[in-house]
Amino acid sequence: MNLSSFYPVIATERLRESHDFYTRLFGFETTFEADWYVSLRRPGDAGYELALLDPTHPTIPEGYRRPVQGLLLNFEVDDVDAEWERLVIGDGLEPKLSIRSEQFGQRHFIVADPGGVLIDVITEIPPGPEFEEAFSAGDVP
Repeated sequence: MNLSSFYPVIATERLRESHDFYTRLFGFETTFEADWYVSLRRPGDAGYELALLDPTHPTIPEGYRRPVQGLLLNFEVDDVDAEWERLVIGDGLEPKLSIRSEQFGQRHFIVADPGGVLIDVITEIPPGPEFEEAFSAGDVP
């Protein structure tokens, strides 16, 4: 299979609020907007795309027309502490998991979008000794 694109589509009952959340706080730009669907892309990099969809739209098969649950999106950044200051301290997002360093090689915190999708903001750090062997050769932060 030769992919030309791959991106998550989040079914949300809070389409407008989610649209604002991802554009205002995470730097996405709108590439298509209808009252039931919004396509987003990070400027300058077509590899970072995201879409939002009204879960009641008829393009969703019967029996699947409900908001997404249990989704966690990872946003890896250069400086997680600066993002904590910007998003939690500055913008007042409620942390679902406070900033902390993990032995498995991450410093991170978790917030949620308006529809309840979890956003894990991460900076890779060196793992503790018990996790070094879990990484593929050359992939240790």
